[in-house]
Amino acid sequence: MSKFKILIVDDEEDMRHLIQMYLENSGFICYQAADSGEAYFSMANNHVDLVLLDIMMPGEDGFTVCKNLREKYDVPIIFLSAKGEEWDKVKALQLGGDDYIVKPFSPGEVIARIQAVLRRSGSLKNENDIVKIGKITIDRQSRSVSVEGKSISLTLKEYELLLCFVDHQTQALSREQLLDYVWGVDYQGSLRTVDTHIKTLRMKLGTEDYLQTVWGIGYKFEVPGS
Repeated sequence: MSKFKILIVDDEEDMRHLIQMYLENSGFICYQAADSGEAYFSMANNHVDLVLLDIMMPGEDGFTVCKNLREKYDVPIIFLSAKGEEWDKVKALQLGGDDYIVKPFSPGEVIARIQAVLRRSGSLKNENDIVKIGKITIDRQSRSVSVEGKSISLTLKEYELLLCFVDHQTQALSREQLLDYVWGVDYQGSLRTVDTHIKTLRMKLGTEDYLQTVWGIGYKFEVPGS
């Protein structure tokens, strides 16, 4: 993961340092920018694989920065903002944002979102293609899953849900987090969608209870007996 370089654009210095600490602990290389001018300079002088972009900044806001970056660079952009209104999320995505995370956030959520966006962009297509966990084998490149060597058929959302759980082993995830990770921040459906997909995924994975209910929170993935 160390080859991936992330540009953090946020006018709050403490926030930039905190995010950088999270990312560097996971093997990323980070650049920082406090405003649009520094962001453009960093993009022009460094190879950047992904941009974390705040919305509320002095001078040009994050929406404007995103629009300008999209005109010159084909780089994934994830918005990080305290603005959690639906309109802001929709506007961010319409301007070319790849994802939207509302502050406050957990370190695990940020890392997972970055990995998901990099994977969708193709940057991670050769990284850790084969995942073996318990009796489950996942081939990320062919998007195939087998249990005890026997191939199982998953829908796209079931597959993405399984990847989300595997990337967050033993971490309790709420239904809201799972909706954001798998269906996206602009999804308008019911939380029951998660429960339905968990039910079918459990059935397809077999008798061992990999997907455990965490009462009052949501679900977590754990290998039985580990």
